[in-house]
Amino acid sequence: MLSRRSFLTSLACLAVAPSVRAQEKPMFYSDGGLAVSGYDAVSYFRIGTPTLGKSDFSLMWKGAVWQFTSEENRDRFERNPRAFAPQFGGYCAYAMVQGMLSSTDPQAWQIVDGKLYLTHSEAIERIWKQNVSQNIREAEGHWPQVLYN
Repeated sequence: MLSRRSFLTSLACLAVAPSVRAQEKPMFYSDGGLAVSGYDAVSYFRIGTPTLGKSDFSLMWKGAVWQFTSEENRDRFERNPRAFAPQFGGYCAYAMVQGMLSSTDPQAWQIVDGKLYLTHSEAIERIWKQNVSQNIREAEGHWPQVLYN
């Protein structure tokens, strides 16, 4: 049987837990712990194509290692990571429409209104692009709650 103190401590933890969890947004990363499978997130915006980063230009953010093609790109990301990081924690944007989590292919991507969206594959990307605005609205309705289901 729980003591009164243990019970109150448990209640306090439960009351705090949802707000703490809501602030944590785990990133999708590859088996090696690399965000965007080692691709430079800044390159999508600066040169319009995904480019593999280098371990020499890397940093840790949100529990994942982010690699970049240059010190300049790494510094840009470090100054404002949310401007370059993919939406929905790097999980597949189309899977998020369904309220599910799925891995992504860094070659299957789109920038919409200055935000990077990744999808599971080029085939899924084609489906995603059929109704991007609606897909974004529906996906946003599931994020980040889908992480805790």
